[in-house]
Amino acid sequence: MITKITGVLVELTEEIAVLSMPPFEYEVAIPDYTRRHLQAELHKSVSLHTLYTIDGNAAQGGKLTPKLTGFMSTIERDFFELICSVDGLGSKKALRAMIRPVQDIAVLIEEQDSKGLSALPGIGPATAERMIAKLRRKMPKFALLVRRDAPGAEIQQPGVVEETYQALLILGHSEADAHKLIEGALAGSKKYKDTEALIQAIYQKQTKPDAT
Repeated sequence: MITKITGVLVELTEEIAVLSMPPFEYEVAIPDYTRRHLQAELHKSVSLHTLYTIDGNAAQGGKLTPKLTGFMSTIERDFFELICSVDGLGSKKALRAMIRPVQDIAVLIEEQDSKGLSALPGIGPATAERMIAKLRRKMPKFALLVRRDAPGAEIQQPGVVEETYQALLILGHSEADAHKLIEGALAGSKKYKDTEALIQAIYQKQTKPDAT
């Protein structure tokens, strides 16, 4: 299975990126959020983390079409795989829905915002409720990501963020408070190597006196 592809971006449409690796060119399906990040990379070398998906329904006699789907990071790919597991939300609809950063969509799910989810392309009220019911408890590691488009931001290792979140809950913090503490620590450009480093940064920030 191809899990990552690197090549020169020779064509970019609303739904497709074409990467050249002579003598081959690969057509990769992409969500709108990924497309926006690739707009400035035309004719440059880019890397996409990929996943094979299948379009079509064999049970209804339809044609099955294999498709390579690409994302800017492994965490975005993992999120896509997860939402594809929701009943009634296949790969095609899931790809259309990813018009916003993964973090934003994850927060909508975690906060049970069915109205906000329903505003995403291809996601109706019933599908939004199914997404919330199935995925809400799996969202912390995605909801706490630093956005890729934030000034100076780096995407943290998902395991570090998720473990820190769980540790703060064990220490007696509420879900909302844990979110706030982690987001505050991740607001800068620093990337934390492990949970201990992130927790230490959180409490240092809490005890640091306000500047006058």
